[in-house]
Amino acid sequence: MQLPRVPTRALTGLVLAVVVIAAATACKGPTPSQEAFYQPPTTLTGHPGDVIRSRSSVFTLDAVNFTPVAGVTSQQVLYRSTDALGAADAVSGTVLVPTAPWTGTGARPLISYAVGTRGLGADCAPSYTLTQGADYEGSAINAALQQGYAVAVSDYQGLGTPGPHTYMVGQSMGHAVLDMARAAERLPGTGLSASTPVGIWGYSEGGAAAGWAGEQAHAYAPDLNLKGVAEGGVPADLQAVAAGLDGGPFVSLALMTAIGYDRAYPELHLSTYLNAAGQTLLSQSQSVCLVSVDGFSTILNTAFHHISDYTSSNPLATTAWQARLGQNKLGSGKPTVPVFQYHALADEIVPFAQASTLHDTYCAKGVNETWEVLPLAEHALGLFEGQTDALAFLGARFAGTPTTGNC
Repeated sequence: MQLPRVPTRALTGLVLAVVVIAAATACKGPTPSQEAFYQPPTTLTGHPGDVIRSRSSVFTLDAVNFTPVAGVTSQQVLYRSTDALGAADAVSGTVLVPTAPWTGTGARPLISYAVGTRGLGADCAPSYTLTQGADYEGSAINAALQQGYAVAVSDYQGLGTPGPHTYMVGQSMGHAVLDMARAAERLPGTGLSASTPVGIWGYSEGGAAAGWAGEQAHAYAPDLNLKGVAEGGVPADLQAVAAGLDGGPFVSLALMTAIGYDRAYPELHLSTYLNAAGQTLLSQSQSVCLVSVDGFSTILNTAFHHISDYTSSNPLATTAWQARLGQNKLGSGKPTVPVFQYHALADEIVPFAQASTLHDTYCAKGVNETWEVLPLAEHALGLFEGQTDALAFLGARFAGTPTTGNC
């Protein structure tokens, strides 16, 4: 089927508006790279999900006066997780809990919310932007809170903690999302416990992270009382995504992915494949945040370029890179809980076809999946249009309502 290719003007305008607002807003307090709280201890002990340290924080949607969202407690945490190579690492995040008593059936549920693309540097961390009223997913997180759910938000490896972020490395992100739920359950004073019903939700990069958490949960975190996974705009096959980005307005995301993989897998040696232009871009991008003047400049300056404009040879053609990308291709595992997967038909950043392939793969494996196509949305609109149905899907799983999917 030939899919419609929508103009990118509307999405580019949205990104520009967000960047202008963020750039014009005075930040409050030090950034993560300036704070000892985010620095991992020299030695990591304990178990995945253990809280290393915590402190009170603020969750706000107000980027001017920083007025906290009423009726919500917020705590920042540093917790133990596991990187893509199986080594212990420290990850930061935020735990949000409504102050009003839970009035639903059973215990208050917890959503481990996997965020979308933020950038590569420590200062892009959602645990920081959520305190600044400058987080573009703050409204989605608040929507879950307003339904009475607790919400845990991981910064992933390398956001908050020293970067660069292991961008789009599913083996790392899935662990971080699962261990974020564990950390929330183990954090004193939240009212959560090991029996807490857990849902996972994410879009775009967060959709991949949620997908990986779903595939990893049975083996990596069987202690979690996982009820369901909602994943939208999922970049399941990064080679297909890179091919779609090449020569388009968002080819910078392919570079970010390459940097993330180079951080996660040191044997890949990204710099050896780059020409002079690529070396310059690499040096300028190690700490870039998407919602910033530098981030938007990177998008503009690389728009409609090709990967070959920055490389002397293509790393994606090598056995080493293909192997690591293959290890992070969704669909190799099988989620054992119900999955809600949704995707914008006119997605100009994450190709629809590869997401549809993931759906077909899950169905062939017998996954209890509900698949929803958003026919009038592109990538950015998909984040908002899928929100209601994603929350409804998780709400039904928390309530114990059976589902058989629509494979």
